[in-house]
Amino acid sequence: MQLLENAILERGRVKDGDVLKVDAFLNHQMDVSLINELGKEFFRRFGDRGVTKILTIEASGIGIACITAQHFGVPVVFAKKTQSRNIDGEVLTSQVTSFTHQRNYDIIVSARFLSPDDRVLLIDDFLAKGSAMLGLISLVRQSGATIVGAGICIEKGFDVGGKAIRDLGIDVQSLAVIKEMRDGHIVFDHDTAAD
Repeated sequence: MQLLENAILERGRVKDGDVLKVDAFLNHQMDVSLINELGKEFFRRFGDRGVTKILTIEASGIGIACITAQHFGVPVVFAKKTQSRNIDGEVLTSQVTSFTHQRNYDIIVSARFLSPDDRVLLIDDFLAKGSAMLGLISLVRQSGATIVGAGICIEKGFDVGGKAIRDLGIDVQSLAVIKEMRDGHIVFDHDTAAD
């Protein structure tokens, strides 16, 4: 998606260790007009699949998922990274490893928000190693719901996550796929991102 690629090139920053900072517009300060366009594009790609819920993980995916959900007219459920007293009853749990924070989290969703009747679209800001997506997939499978696809804003195509998720038979649609990042430069893979 050219609009997102332009934002990455103009406002993103490449840091050591294959880190792409997009906090100026996507996951800290949020460019709501841009994210609305991302939501429209996710709807264009997945709107005919009978989506009943959008599932994401806190915190970076929540804003993107909420704006996307407006185009689908469905609720957003987000996996929490900490158990809180206001989550009661049966819960679905999985474990993820955060590339950014270099630690493991147990993620939790109240079982009453995902049912076997649901058709779930997974949404997240990044796909790199794939741990967050694998955790979300586990939660959906525990609930008996159907995964209709995964909408990713930015995929690091040179990393293992995209292949791992696709190998599970899940339709991953990434709006921008990065082929390589080196010396502060970003090269996009238009073959993988095309739809």
